[in-house]
Amino acid sequence: MAGTTGFATITGHESEQIARANQSGLQPVVFVHGLWLLPNSWERWAAFFEQAGFVALAPGWPDDPGTVSEANAHPETFAGKSVGQIAEYTAHIVSQLKKKPALIGHSFGGLMVQIVAGAGLSAATVAISPAPFRGLPLPASSIKAGWPVLKNPANRHRAVPLSFEQFQYGFANAVSQHEAQELYENYAVPGAGAPLFQAASANLNPWTEAQVDTKNPDRGPLLIIAGEEDHTVPPAVSKAAFEQQQKHNIGITGYIEIPGRGHTLTVDHGWRDVASQALAFIRRYV
Repeated sequence: MAGTTGFATITGHESEQIARANQSGLQPVVFVHGLWLLPNSWERWAAFFEQAGFVALAPGWPDDPGTVSEANAHPETFAGKSVGQIAEYTAHIVSQLKKKPALIGHSFGGLMVQIVAGAGLSAATVAISPAPFRGLPLPASSIKAGWPVLKNPANRHRAVPLSFEQFQYGFANAVSQHEAQELYENYAVPGAGAPLFQAASANLNPWTEAQVDTKNPDRGPLLIIAGEEDHTVPPAVSKAAFEQQQKHNIGITGYIEIPGRGHTLTVDHGWRDVASQALAFIRRYV
């Protein structure tokens, strides 16, 4: 059960996930990772949701390597992937499911699930510390977190890894030094430069791919979760996304801010607290 978009072929593993979900008859939940991460960042979430009676899928972005070690050895595989390409790839996977899925995304994955939900393809959506779309503010800490990429315009066409210090500032500022190091070793991979440049310039470009249809009445229920201490996507950005969605959409729109949490809130020691909030929302509306 393979398929293609205009630029990337769905992997065999992703095709297997789609087939398994369709054969199960259960309500699917699709997890979408963010920049500098891979689908392995959702492994515990997938198990958690399956224990609750759902069937989980964690597809990659186009051409994602299979492992962290492979990704770090071949950063060029991430280069050149844009917001539009990633969102199209995600929507193509979602469209092959027999049941309209719930979507959960983190960081740029949080932007992707809002784009896909805005196309009417989601039963319910949870966007966790979502990257900003056109019309939202871009605070100084977000610029600093993205500066390893944004400082050089040539990085738009490259993939850029984070040093541990950069990862600690952007992702792991709210956990211990020891946990930050473990998270860096287990999850961090190079990130495509294009999405960061697109998000940073979205308010200057009316044709940007980094925009969301907040008005579609078929968007479905949406929950935005923020981390109080997040440097990469500060609560002000998540709150602004919530306000835009709530203002323009007739659907249910919710917002939760979790105290003391940074951008690693989906993978650090407190992941289950965030997953429980997401599960409660999806159970309520799906």
